[in-house]
Amino acid sequence: MSRPQWQGLLRAQWISSFRMARTPSRVPSARVAFSTSACRELMEMTGFTEEQLTVREAISHICSKFPNTFWQERDQQEKDPKEFHAALAKDGWLGIALPESLGGAGLGVSEATMMMQTITQSGAGMAGAQAIHANVYATQPLAKFGTKEQLETTIPNIINGTCRICFGVTEPNTGLETLKLKTLATKTTDGYSVTGQKIWITCAQVASKMILLARTTPLEEVMKSSEGLSMFCIDLNRDNPGLDMRKIKKMGGRAVDANEVFFDNYQIPANALIGEENQGFKIILHGMNAERCLLAGEALGLGYAALEKASQYAKDRVVFGRPIGQNQGVAHPLADAYMKLEAAKLATYHATRLYDTNDGSVPFQSIGVACNSAKYLAAEAAFTACERAVLAHGGMGYAMEYDVERYFRECLVPRIAPVSREMILNYVSEKVLELPRSY
Repeated sequence: MSRPQWQGLLRAQWISSFRMARTPSRVPSARVAFSTSACRELMEMTGFTEEQLTVREAISHICSKFPNTFWQERDQQEKDPKEFHAALAKDGWLGIALPESLGGAGLGVSEATMMMQTITQSGAGMAGAQAIHANVYATQPLAKFGTKEQLETTIPNIINGTCRICFGVTEPNTGLETLKLKTLATKTTDGYSVTGQKIWITCAQVASKMILLARTTPLEEVMKSSEGLSMFCIDLNRDNPGLDMRKIKKMGGRAVDANEVFFDNYQIPANALIGEENQGFKIILHGMNAERCLLAGEALGLGYAALEKASQYAKDRVVFGRPIGQNQGVAHPLADAYMKLEAAKLATYHATRLYDTNDGSVPFQSIGVACNSAKYLAAEAAFTACERAVLAHGGMGYAMEYDVERYFRECLVPRIAPVSREMILNYVSEKVLELPRSY
């Protein structure tokens, strides 16, 4: 069956199951009552594809089963939203961008970005997105470069939710200098011995596997700085010696864990290697632009969710005999935030279209510029919307029950990860404006 035929069939199945499952009291309109925390669609929906709209419709239905109170409790208790992960896995959504041959949906980053935006906008915020983010993004290099054995034993279990995965790249002393990573995977008679430290590893406490980037050749021995790194798909076996994880207490997204992961001669088998040895940096590049798109979508959803809350509050809150939204001092900042989100939305889905163009007609640099620009603009627009939502609520914006304080804490993540605003500005300065490199 061809991809268009398959997509048509899948869409029909999604819509059929969605209509059968929903009831008028819960979901009165498929595309109007999208958010669990808002009564109407705030984002302009013109111009999206049928596949994107179908994804949005189906994901929003799943998210409606997890109200804001669920995410408030998970945030305050720092408790993993495993029920949410399981609900998405049950319907195969964790394989949205994985090949059909491996049990995935075979859709593109455009649809995956829409899924992630829908999740954050539902009220789940960044915590909901981060609960499945690695399953969507970190699996891309594995699906493209993994061996037949790796694919058959790992990918189906990721899609069905049996296996949760985390991504191990960042280190405390290298930060954005990926080419200078120090975690070392030394060859042994039957595999590799890993020693080093990774940091800010999301969901490591609940993951059973990690996609790991480690050095297999010392930096001083490589001809090019881009060589000497290798990618592995490893088991996180807590019973084996040489593995230690420590949770990091953090400002936002508390429902999902972030960790320091320590390896001390941790033994992994030879068949854990993904692709060729010493070519890990080239492999990881395959997914970097995709992740920027996903983060942009997540930021957009967070911004729209905050704006929906703020606009509703501005209509309901009466001071001096009139709704505060009637005052331009309240209305104009929210209107400005909306336009910023809409502009970032256009940049984001333009980037996903370029990324999904597989005929070679779009230069790699053009894709990189678009994806980095989208991530930057969406993160800034989300920050603006979340900050103004808190201010529009006044004192109640500081209260947990109104959600906007949680959104504000979480909106800092897209500004920082997976690449800082400043490095994106450096990239555009160099690649587009052809200015001298500053680092």
